[in-house]
Amino acid sequence: MKCGGAASFLHGVADKADFSIQLTSAFLDHEDNQSAAPTGYAAMVLTCTVGAATCFAAGDPISTVNNLSTFIFSLIRAIGLILLGLGIMQVGLSMKSHDPSARANGFLTLAGGIIITFTKEILNMII
Repeated sequence: MKCGGAASFLHGVADKADFSIQLTSAFLDHEDNQSAAPTGYAAMVLTCTVGAATCFAAGDPISTVNNLSTFIFSLIRAIGLILLGLGIMQVGLSMKSHDPSARANGFLTLAGGIIITFTKEILNMII
């Protein structure tokens, strides 16, 4: 008995799905594939280990720490400048819209941006 129309199409899809399930289970049951993951992991580890370049610190370790400190404080300064600009924008928009709560938030953001921008100088004054 031959089916026509949608039933025939669904029967063909079911046959293809059954074939792909059989193919996948045959692939997963194969014993050689169980050793593929450790082999791939070993290849990745060897590539990272052998291909890695040796890195030495430049002379004095204190200068390396000072360079890292300078880099971190420059990132903090950049974040502070972004907050400073955001605070100026908030204050300006609150002046235009006559919103006192937005103006207070703008001044707080402005003050926080100034403090974060000058964190290194503030810490140097304290220490």
